[in-house]
Amino acid sequence: MEIESTSTDGPENQRKGRARKGQQDEAFTPREMGVSAEEILRFIERVERLEEEKSALNDDIKDVLTEAKGRGYSAKALRTIIKLRKLDPEERQASEAILDLYMNAIGMI
Repeated sequence: MEIESTSTDGPENQRKGRARKGQQDEAFTPREMGVSAEEILRFIERVERLEEEKSALNDDIKDVLTEAKGRGYSAKALRTIIKLRKLDPEERQASEAILDLYMNAIGMI
């Protein structure tokens, strides 16, 4: 004759992190895990300040391009030139050569 077990100590109740009936969860606290709330907040606040500065700088760039547009310059062309100036000369020449090749191939040049 087989006896059925009614124990709550089966594998489904012994999984890591799950407390059995009548026992408290033995989770680690953030401090025990080496997590400092103060340090996390400092990192978050630093990133938030930088995001604010970035937003202010983007607004300043937008204002400069609006001023240039008001004087008759193309903001789109200026942005393209700024992007190209970030490339090293060889990379820029290669990019321009490919662009010319493709434009020539479809009859734009």
